[in-house]
Amino acid sequence: MAPNAVDYSWFNDDRFPDLADSYCFTLVRDLTPEALMTRLGANVEAVSRKTLDQLIDASYSGPGPLGTWDGHLFGAASIGGWVLMVEVNGHLGVNRKAIVPLSAGTRLVSHSRNVNAVGHFHWVEDGEIRLSFDPLFPSFRHGSAPDELVEMMRRVGFDLGHGLDRGTHDQAAFALAEHLTGVELTPQLLEESTYLCGLAPRSR
Repeated sequence: MAPNAVDYSWFNDDRFPDLADSYCFTLVRDLTPEALMTRLGANVEAVSRKTLDQLIDASYSGPGPLGTWDGHLFGAASIGGWVLMVEVNGHLGVNRKAIVPLSAGTRLVSHSRNVNAVGHFHWVEDGEIRLSFDPLFPSFRHGSAPDELVEMMRRVGFDLGHGLDRGTHDQAAFALAEHLTGVELTPQLLEESTYLCGLAPRSR
């Protein structure tokens, strides 16, 4: 059975209030957390390994004004044959300057939403952006294969009419990512994983 937006109804402000408000999830095939850090030029020693709750707390407790960090703080955990990159109030995983080289020789799938409801979804194959769109506006797609997943987008829960999708677009992004990666994210997986944390340069 294909994944569906309903499967991800657990990802909301009640379950993960400090993450659901502004998040970025990135999955990269055949990389370890350490290899991910190397490709992104991240400093690991500054933050080390953390639980999800500790990563969330650290994201808002940096040394700068209002708890900011001088760089992109993120955590990475191995999930089967993939590495999961989690950002709280971050966007490195949807930054084209970062994800195009990060996807070299492999597949990368990422999606995000910020506090202003601006979102991104990217499917990248070996440096080629196959699909890119804002989950809130799934009818406006870009990339080298913008229509290849249209039927699957409908099946997972996207409204592909030309109106504004105010429904379950965030959850549908999770389901589409699962279709492309085979990785089902669950509350237990997120909470029970240990994340190697790093700080990537803000120049990206």
